[in-house]
Amino acid sequence: MPERPDTDDYRALFLRPTPMMDMRAPAEFARGAFPSALSLPLMSDDERARVGTCYKQRGQAAAIALGHELVSGERKAQRLEQWLAFARQHPQGYLYCFRGGLRSQTVQQWLREAGVDYPLVVGGYKAMRRFLLEELERSLHSASFVLVSGKTGTGKTRVISRLVRAVDLEGLANHRGSSFGQMLTPQPSQIDFENGLSIALLRLLAQGPQQIFLEDEGRLIGSLALPEALREKMRGAPMVVVEESLEERIDVVIADYVVDLGQRYALLHGEEGARLHGDKLQADLARIRKRLGGQLYQEVSEMMAAAFQGQWQDAQISGHRRWIAVLLEKYYDPMYEYQLSKRAGEQLFCGDRQAVVAWAQRAA
Repeated sequence: MPERPDTDDYRALFLRPTPMMDMRAPAEFARGAFPSALSLPLMSDDERARVGTCYKQRGQAAAIALGHELVSGERKAQRLEQWLAFARQHPQGYLYCFRGGLRSQTVQQWLREAGVDYPLVVGGYKAMRRFLLEELERSLHSASFVLVSGKTGTGKTRVISRLVRAVDLEGLANHRGSSFGQMLTPQPSQIDFENGLSIALLRLLAQGPQQIFLEDEGRLIGSLALPEALREKMRGAPMVVVEESLEERIDVVIADYVVDLGQRYALLHGEEGARLHGDKLQADLARIRKRLGGQLYQEVSEMMAAAFQGQWQDAQISGHRRWIAVLLEKYYDPMYEYQLSKRAGEQLFCGDRQAVVAWAQRAA
């Protein structure tokens, strides 16, 4: 493998999805990383903690010696084989640790001794994270956003998915945005969400200054908070509004929250998945009980339970239409009207999904 130089060109690293292996401990990686990075740590969390304690008590030399003792023999050989496999699979990639210091330099040296020259990212994770935060601030200042708005069930995310110059905030957050939007897999960390958003905007703005479409969101997507600078920009952004009939909106909600989510539960949990799916939606409903009021909550809960019972017995999903219609008309629609009243931006266009997509494609 020909030698390539170490790099501090963070923009180039993120403009294309550059494969990177992360030498930090698993706990560090879990707190924040990058979409194209793979955790291949030099030390486990316990090993890193022991080395850190040694450093505080006995100094750097003793800590380095302990690190080499802990990662030696068969343990070193196994980890080295993982790093070599990554380097062979991704010959244009890089490695990094927290600051581009001892851990990445150690792995780089061991790879070199094994016959592979593999470059590192100068400044490591800390420098790349700082770059993305600064780039996010620059992007939010310079970008021109158009919001895709509309009532729950109009299929705004479907519109976003068909537009080239769009950022899928819910996709980055791994959450469908509503009180029922939690997915089976966990949301990313707040840091990972911000990193993903910064990279998405960086790539779109590198293509030119044209408008960028975002789905109209509140302060939170699940447990993740939109950056305050983005929220401020969204408050005054112009918007396109997706309008669909109540029946079409019910179809969209059934497709997403009954059919698709049910299939995900079945794939993950087998026969138990159907019950867990029903329990999940009942738990989601319970979380908005106070806002619904006790009587409406009880009515919707009973309709939902009956719909799932009918689905399990007769494989029919039509029973779900009742509780979904009630929630849309009595809970989500009034909330949408209130939120829309808080937006200051101009309404540029209004139509069904197909019409909005066609308008946005012409406007781009």
